[in-house]
Amino acid sequence: MTVDTGGPSTSGGPPDPTPPAAPRWVPARAAGVQLLGDMEGSGYREPPALVRRGDGQVLQLTPLLYRVLSAADGTSTLEDIARRVGAETRRRVEAGDVRTLLMSQLLPLGLIRRLDGGEPEVKRSDPLLRMRFRVAVTDPERTRTLTAPFARLFTPFLVVPVLLAFAVVGWWVLFERGLAAATRQAFDRPALLLLVFVITVLSAAFHEFGHAAAATRAGATPGRMGAGLYLVWPAFYTDVTDSYRLGRWGRLRTDLGGLYFNAIVAVLIAAVWLLTRDDALLLVVASQLLLMVRQLAPFVRFDGYHVLADATGVPDLFQRIGPTLRGLLPWRWRSPESRELKPWARAVITVWVLLVVPLLVLTAVLLILAFPRIVGTALGELGEQVQLLGDAGGDAGAVAGHVLAMIAIAIPVAGMAYLLVRMARQTVARTWRRTQGRPVRRGVAAVVGATLVAALAWAWWPSPQVYRPVQAYEDGTVLSAVRALVPADEGTLTAGTAGQQVVVWPEDAQRPTADDPALALVLLPRAAGAGSGDAGSGPSWVFPFDRPTAPRDGSSQALAVNTTDGSVVYNVAFALVWVEDETVDTTNEAYAFASCSGCAAVAVGFQVVLVVGQADVVVPQNIAAAVNYNCIECVSYALAQQLVLTLNGPLSAGTLSELESIWAELGELGSNIAQVPLSELEARLSEFRTRIAAVISADPAAVPGGGSAPTPAPSRPAEAAPTEEPTDEESGQPLGGTTTDDQPAPEDGAPAGSDGEQPASDSPSEPSPPPTTAPTAESTPEPDSTPAG
Repeated sequence: MTVDTGGPSTSGGPPDPTPPAAPRWVPARAAGVQLLGDMEGSGYREPPALVRRGDGQVLQLTPLLYRVLSAADGTSTLEDIARRVGAETRRRVEAGDVRTLLMSQLLPLGLIRRLDGGEPEVKRSDPLLRMRFRVAVTDPERTRTLTAPFARLFTPFLVVPVLLAFAVVGWWVLFERGLAAATRQAFDRPALLLLVFVITVLSAAFHEFGHAAAATRAGATPGRMGAGLYLVWPAFYTDVTDSYRLGRWGRLRTDLGGLYFNAIVAVLIAAVWLLTRDDALLLVVASQLLLMVRQLAPFVRFDGYHVLADATGVPDLFQRIGPTLRGLLPWRWRSPESRELKPWARAVITVWVLLVVPLLVLTAVLLILAFPRIVGTALGELGEQVQLLGDAGGDAGAVAGHVLAMIAIAIPVAGMAYLLVRMARQTVARTWRRTQGRPVRRGVAAVVGATLVAALAWAWWPSPQVYRPVQAYEDGTVLSAVRALVPADEGTLTAGTAGQQVVVWPEDAQRPTADDPALALVLLPRAAGAGSGDAGSGPSWVFPFDRPTAPRDGSSQALAVNTTDGSVVYNVAFALVWVEDETVDTTNEAYAFASCSGCAAVAVGFQVVLVVGQADVVVPQNIAAAVNYNCIECVSYALAQQLVLTLNGPLSAGTLSELESIWAELGELGSNIAQVPLSELEARLSEFRTRIAAVISADPAAVPGGGSAPTPAPSRPAEAAPTEEPTDEESGQPLGGTTTDDQPAPEDGAPAGSDGEQPASDSPSEPSPPPTTAPTAESTPEPDSTPAG
């Protein structure tokens, strides 16, 4: 629904305010001017009178101006009008006073004819947030003919059950049925998706029928119906300015009539779904809900804006922004302009202004900043749609779907560009008017404008960085937009930003892509003191990245750090973890970092995860990394193996006994791991993993297919090198380095493993036996095994 309103203006004026040559001028109203009378339920202390011009725009007039215009009937002279207005207002009114009001106020508004009897030049208000490129589809007579039958739908006996049914349907779709199946079915059948789109567009037009029918039901006469561009999207409109004749409740019924018709569409579509069981139709119900939520937003000229305007009795809220902001100044609290509204209406409008002004300013700034990225994204998506269009072949539904997608991508971008151009034009025109005859102010405005243009040119200067498409990992928040304006510290890379960073990757390996990502070691500068740990807690931290964070409860971590020349450091973490939660996100980590000469760092992590019960999310992580930094003849070796199995209930006593026996052997391996050659270590752990999987799988509580033990790829130790040498924990292959012949022999004591609840320690200990109690449920996670060297 679109309603244009205006108000008395002091701008402009007659070509020549000199009294007419004819001594007896007979003023007459311009063609098409309608006197609507006082606005009922007004929020003004002195209710304004409403007048509608021939072009359909509604204007607010003071009571005095309205009386003068009402008396200008084409038969009364200036003296006659003065006598009539004076009698009505009980004031002394002269013919000269009437002439001044006619020439300086009513003529510029296009409400009376010119002195020569011709029609006045009508200049329609041109607010920024107004519908553009209107195309009328029906004239007022045809609108009334088409919409009058639907006025019967506002009978209370129909309204109440429809709204109740709509509430049930909305709840069922959003909270019971869901939209996953509907979305999948729609995209699997492009023709069905096209049908959903067509129904949604038609329902938007039916929304306007609701406004017209509601106005008719309340006693007003609807005008033209058509379509245009509002903000950046195509939209339908209905001229219901005649509803200002109505009282407050009649106007509110007209405002909400469109939403009521959206509810009718949702209920009808739900009924069709009951007959056809086509889930894709439920997307239409969802679209009606989204349309209704959007229409209720009171910040721009949607239905919610008109509901607020009619509820407060202030026809044009945007015209109150300036007076409201000025009225907040302490020295303007008692000015007549600030006291025009009733106290309660003034409070509501003030809250609205304080919300809408920052929101609109922020939206405009973000639009300017993000526009290059939006253009880049649109161009990329259009290219993809063109390619898909070529692959569609003779599938008419797919072709139509891709064409509609291209249109849907292009129209908002074109609308944004047009909106930005209009913002610039209106700002320049308004500044030029207000600085007329003031050279100093105009000079300052020119300097400010030139600065803004230069800043915009710098921000929009064509480059891949500026026009890169928006990525899925970017959050798109206000803070990220602000961060984009502030240059990041050199070498710093954060989510949502683009730049260069050092990543270790093998020369002969395929580079990761957005469709086929891979885990890699990214080197980030360490802040002063970061990752150094507490004094005396271990070797000093000399690496150019932060120390790995300590494992949380239920996870395990083996961390071997060696910075002592000629030494060997082992760290082992053996853990058996029982998980009874709905989320399985345990982590098994092995990190080996060396920065020394003739030294070695070995980290081994072995974890068995037993999932007991129903797990909705199963995302265990198995991570290994081996890094040499400023090393000479050094070796770093990291091996992480993880086994995830699913149980319906507690294990039997026999299975627990076998498991404890195997775990004792595993603990013995951990105690003597320094005696095991690195080339045999992975095979030894894989053997234990296979035995554990076999024992548990044979237990009645095990879920068939609820876990397996894949064979890991072989790992190798990292060769001494002056740069970092991480591993790819998905493939198990080292990212660089080979086994050296001068590997130092193990000399130091080797640490033993730890239980599944704590990280590995540097002192020998025996692993704890697993618990024997667990609830019953079912889940099917997959195991993971990740060696690295």
